[in-house]
Amino acid sequence: MQKYSAFLKIAAVLWVVWGLVHVLAGVMTMRGPLAGDISAAVIGIADAVDPSTLRMDYPAAAGAILGQHGFNLFWIGLVTFISAFYIWKGNRNAIYLAAITGGLADVGYFLFMDLGGYVNFMPGTLMTIVSASAIILSFYAVFAGTKKRSGIASG
Repeated sequence: MQKYSAFLKIAAVLWVVWGLVHVLAGVMTMRGPLAGDISAAVIGIADAVDPSTLRMDYPAAAGAILGQHGFNLFWIGLVTFISAFYIWKGNRNAIYLAAITGGLADVGYFLFMDLGGYVNFMPGTLMTIVSASAIILSFYAVFAGTKKRSGIASG
């Protein structure tokens, strides 16, 4: 597993970055509805859309939905951030936890935001690439390391 340690450390750093970005995004998304400016949250999320088309009076329920979305971004970012420190040490459960929480969050983002054309490459799409890279690197380290230790010939 020593040979694959560098992959885990790189994955851990990627998850730290991803987690911190999502904690911040969660706080910023929750701040809009809490401050009574739902438009600010919508404009912040759909950053590839002309802001003038998104500035309007949204119903309070839309603010509640955005608040919940922001809270989800916050806790998902926090879980992946904390998991990163355990991934650094090679903890498989942390690898799977980060992959499930961060990875599935980004699948939804990719399907609905990226493919919809509502977001710019920075920071959203880049963060999807970051999480995918972290998942690939950590899974490679775990599964290649396991294969090597079990005596299964590679190739």
